[in-house]
Amino acid sequence: MAASGPGTGLRRALGALSCSAWRQVHSKAGRHLKQEYDAVVVGAGHNGLVAAAYLQRLGVNTVVLEKRHVIGGAAVTEEIIPGFKFSRASYLLSLLRPQIYTDLELKKYGLKLHLRDPYAFTPMLEEGRGGKVPRSLLLGTDMAENQKQIAQFSWKDAQAFPRYEEFMSLLVLAIDPLLDAAPLDIAAFQHGSLLQRLKLLSTLKPLVKAGRTLGAQLPQYYQVLTAPITKWFESEPLKATLATDAVIGAMTSPRTPGSGYVLLHHVMGGLEGTRGAWGYVQGGMGAVSDAIASSATAHGASIFTDKPVAKVQVNHEGRVEGVLLEDGLEIKSRVVLSCASPQVTFLKLTPQDWLPESFRERISQLDTQSPVTKINVAVDRLPNFLAAPSAPKNQLLPHHQCSIHLNCENTLLLHQAFEEAVGGLPSRRPMIELCIPSSLDRTLAPPGCHVISLFTQFTPYTLAGGRVWDEQERNAYADRVFDCIEDYAPGFKASVVGRDILTPPDLERIFGLPGGNIFHCAMSLDQLYFARPVPLHSGYRCPLPGLYLCGSGAHPGGGVMGAAGRNAAHVVFEDLKNM
Repeated sequence: MAASGPGTGLRRALGALSCSAWRQVHSKAGRHLKQEYDAVVVGAGHNGLVAAAYLQRLGVNTVVLEKRHVIGGAAVTEEIIPGFKFSRASYLLSLLRPQIYTDLELKKYGLKLHLRDPYAFTPMLEEGRGGKVPRSLLLGTDMAENQKQIAQFSWKDAQAFPRYEEFMSLLVLAIDPLLDAAPLDIAAFQHGSLLQRLKLLSTLKPLVKAGRTLGAQLPQYYQVLTAPITKWFESEPLKATLATDAVIGAMTSPRTPGSGYVLLHHVMGGLEGTRGAWGYVQGGMGAVSDAIASSATAHGASIFTDKPVAKVQVNHEGRVEGVLLEDGLEIKSRVVLSCASPQVTFLKLTPQDWLPESFRERISQLDTQSPVTKINVAVDRLPNFLAAPSAPKNQLLPHHQCSIHLNCENTLLLHQAFEEAVGGLPSRRPMIELCIPSSLDRTLAPPGCHVISLFTQFTPYTLAGGRVWDEQERNAYADRVFDCIEDYAPGFKASVVGRDILTPPDLERIFGLPGGNIFHCAMSLDQLYFARPVPLHSGYRCPLPGLYLCGSGAHPGGGVMGAAGRNAAHVVFEDLKNM
């Protein structure tokens, strides 16, 4: 078995990767890096690509500069183990805004989706059941079947589940418009003219609309956002299954007040008209970035890889005038949009003298804690779960397409895993979300084989006792995860062909995720909407004229959503018209 961490025997994307195909098309276009553009986008993450695609359609000559050899940021496909193509970081799609699908014609540019139904599977261990098959919870789009599954654990919860779904649907409906508009620019409102203030008030319309939608139930919905997620139901398997979406990617416990918003963030998406649906992308998540890039370049945008930006250039009047690359090349532009994190953008790329000290201090204090270690696994057969045995072996069953939740029999397990990580220790029984995208997309692995994504938590960025995440620590943690999976699916360890282990420091180093945080900074209530990335500088503008934030650190936050890129592009376009 090939066991490796980042940079150890890993291969870059080979000929079959979508990025490789994109590079071939791009090189045939004959574009060369010019010395001047209207707009420079720093980073080819999906938000940066979306921003570039919209700006170019609006007539703004735009270039995207990516430091890695591959576009997509965390939405990337890489062939780490020969013959196995992995969505190396992000691994599921749901949140990408419907307008972006339509406006950028992503289907035309090759985006193909595989919707999942059922979508969630939580097997139990349940020793001592007299030789009976352990129970499991399987959830999908059939409400009657969902109630039947939940009734195994609680008849009361089975009756309450439709009301819960209806309640959450209305909340999603209210919040949905807020995602597609910039929040009120409080700094501009404070210092602008009367006419500017009146114009800015129009940005409050989505917020007012949300309040009207919720009406008299607003206090109840406020409680959803601020209370722990565990208050909804009585049966632990259901509570823990739902709680995984409330804590995923967040250094928080299901018992933590405010965990409800992270849950909401993960149920507000949809695919092809099906609200709340999550799916796999044909060819891996890099195919999303590939389609957006193709849409952008088809309209004249330029995208270049292996072009790390060293710093943002500022003229003597205190306005952005372009960027300086690490190779010494200067690129002039009227505006610069950064898809990098707020910390990288404002504390590393931007000359510090041009930013207020109070602003820099707030950026440095952003909560970027991450509990995530992502493990990508190549296997030569499907896992065979005790709670849903395959006969014959390696037979594809409905639960194989799901998000499979392990060590999620009860919320106490999740809370204990969280507490261990807070103390600097990787969880002894980590929360594991196991996905098998090759169950629906057979292009990802050789015949009979599969790729498995393990999104695990809780693991601290800094280990207790001064230890570091070296190869020994990585492999010790991965072995622990594999031992847990073996408990639910005996034979799993023997099926492993190879693995790629990405701890929080690895996610930071490779993908530029501060602290390994998949959202760039926490999706807590004090770092959202008016306060994202920081209060008085929410939205996309910053104290330095001509510099904009267009990544997940800006409103409305993380996930492969594209809203930050789209919203930022429209703000930039309006500003360019007034320059």
